[in-house]
Amino acid sequence: MKQDKNSRYKDPMNPSERIDQLIAGLTDWRGKTLASIRKNILEADRQIIEEWKWMGSPVWSRDRMIAVGNAHKDKVKLTFSHGASLPDPDKLFNAGFKGNTWRAIDLFEGDKINEHALKNLVRAAIDSNQIKLKRKAPAGTRAKIHKSKK
Repeated sequence: MKQDKNSRYKDPMNPSERIDQLIAGLTDWRGKTLASIRKNILEADRQIIEEWKWMGSPVWSRDRMIAVGNAHKDKVKLTFSHGASLPDPDKLFNAGFKGNTWRAIDLFEGDKINEHALKNLVRAAIDSNQIKLKRKAPAGTRAKIHKSKK
């Protein structure tokens, strides 16, 4: 890795390449599961970006963080940063209920993810992020809502 003038290391790979490398290194069911999760998240919205944070975690964002994925010894965990405020009609969340903000989906070997429900959850997270951004925008920059004339 290269060192820049601020003494931070610059990684020659972009985040998507790092995620590719992580998945390729997981040669068991966890790699396939993480790859499937990633595919579904990216299919949910074309403007989602991939990031690499927290010393080696894939993160998906749009207008703020949506979720972080981690492969553990016995599971793959997908944690939604504001999951507690998201609707979960399909009951995908099965972990992280002790906190006030984060919610997670723990997948174990043999588990199948409901792809349609995951995409809906990702879209709900994006909607929530966009609502929060609009609330934080200065009054003069907020989009005006025009009511249609009947």
